[in-house]
Amino acid sequence: MRLYQTPKNYVAQVVLERDIPLLTDAMRSWLVSLHTDFLVDASEPDGDARRAHLEALFGATVDVYLRALDEGYPEAEAREITHVMAAWDFQNHGWGELLEFPPDERDAYREKYSEFFDAHDAGPDDPLGEFAPPTGLPYAPTTPERMAGEYPFAEPGLVDDIYVHAPDDAVHLGCGS
Repeated sequence: MRLYQTPKNYVAQVVLERDIPLLTDAMRSWLVSLHTDFLVDASEPDGDARRAHLEALFGATVDVYLRALDEGYPEAEAREITHVMAAWDFQNHGWGELLEFPPDERDAYREKYSEFFDAHDAGPDDPLGEFAPPTGLPYAPTTPERMAGEYPFAEPGLVDDIYVHAPDDAVHLGCGS
């Protein structure tokens, strides 16, 4: 999967890891809103019906990201783990238009981070595992017919090709390093 690293990603990592009063909550909220708004827009005409589900999903993936960092995963891999979990949820709902990798690469991503996913009971059938909200994710309608079409965001063949690059920006893989 292709992930870009910008100064915003580095700032988000530092603020979340350091648990700075007020600022950390604001950063968490901003990240959830940023991802939710982007994918609601990409989900038209179904965006509004997906909003609550996406907000809860991304709220949970912030916790996943922090756990992965805490367990020693580099920032890029921690982010990729969250993107894989979201993609599994999208695939389960038939939201092919939101996938970042083709459905036939699902198992390769599962295998790549199997140690993390196994430790936290997460997988394609239960994308969030132990990170799922106690009452589950809010309902959102499925569109299984969209899994037989095009995947505009999916880039095939990148399972072992994470890179954290943004033009003219420094690469930051470790908090404070």
